[in-house]
Amino acid sequence: MKKWLTSVVVAIVAIGLLAGCNSEDTTTEDLDEINVTATTGQVADVVKNVGGDKVKVESLMGPGVDPHLYQASQGDIKKLDEADIIFYNGLHLEGKMDTIFQKMSKDKPTVAVGDSVPEEMLLGADDSDAHDPHIWFDIQAWIVVVDAVEQELSKLSPDHKELFKENATNYKKELEELDEYAKKQIQTIPDESRVLVTAHDAFKYFGHAYGLEVMGLQGLSTDSDYGLRDVQVLVDTLVDRKIKAVFVESSISENSISAVVEGAQKQNHDVVIGGELFSDAMGKDGTEEGTYLGMFKHNVDTIVGSLK
Repeated sequence: MKKWLTSVVVAIVAIGLLAGCNSEDTTTEDLDEINVTATTGQVADVVKNVGGDKVKVESLMGPGVDPHLYQASQGDIKKLDEADIIFYNGLHLEGKMDTIFQKMSKDKPTVAVGDSVPEEMLLGADDSDAHDPHIWFDIQAWIVVVDAVEQELSKLSPDHKELFKENATNYKKELEELDEYAKKQIQTIPDESRVLVTAHDAFKYFGHAYGLEVMGLQGLSTDSDYGLRDVQVLVDTLVDRKIKAVFVESSISENSISAVVEGAQKQNHDVVIGGELFSDAMGKDGTEEGTYLGMFKHNVDTIVGSLK
């Protein structure tokens, strides 16, 4: 009997030691690699650049996905639940997911990067007290977001604080260079042609930063409706001001802008589609446009190429 009891005690101790080892390994693994779930490609790209090989990033919204209308799937909930930290844009960009973020914030860091941008850098929404959520189109505002991501990752993994700081510093240098590139390129467009017409009003920050007048058929959110009157108002503007090009967006159907082009043609004014811009979503993974830097440069080059 004593021999049997001894064997049981040894087995229990062994299981306890094994469990202790597994627990310690998990803690080390979590510290060495932070599991991140981000909503948009833009936010995910910042985390990848700052976190480097110390983060594993899942992005919920891929190429061509409209965050204004996005609804989380069961698979998304699982990714959010398994993450060590959640980053999202905020400012009601992912409006249909606000309740989910509130619930998740009780269990883990759930960070709206838009909240880090100072009030004076935010642009208002027309006829509303809300702010325009498309902050990534102002590089200076996006640099503030980089700093916020660095701080949050450093809280979770203090041992890699210096690495995150170095990565953030290097990335911000690239952003500053891109900002200067955009300013110089936009200046080559004649003053009277610096009018950017798109499907929805996603480029207000871009226009504000680089001196472009921006017009969108829909409002800040694609969840807003537009009608024949909205189309006609935009058509009349194109005709009256002799605007030659409009742009489609990768995350929105071309139908709305096509209606504007056809309306202008009926008034004997030729308008071309100047190209496809990335607004609420970036390009495919593995392409230049699948990164924030590449997406932004593509937009600048496409706009300048058509309006210049």
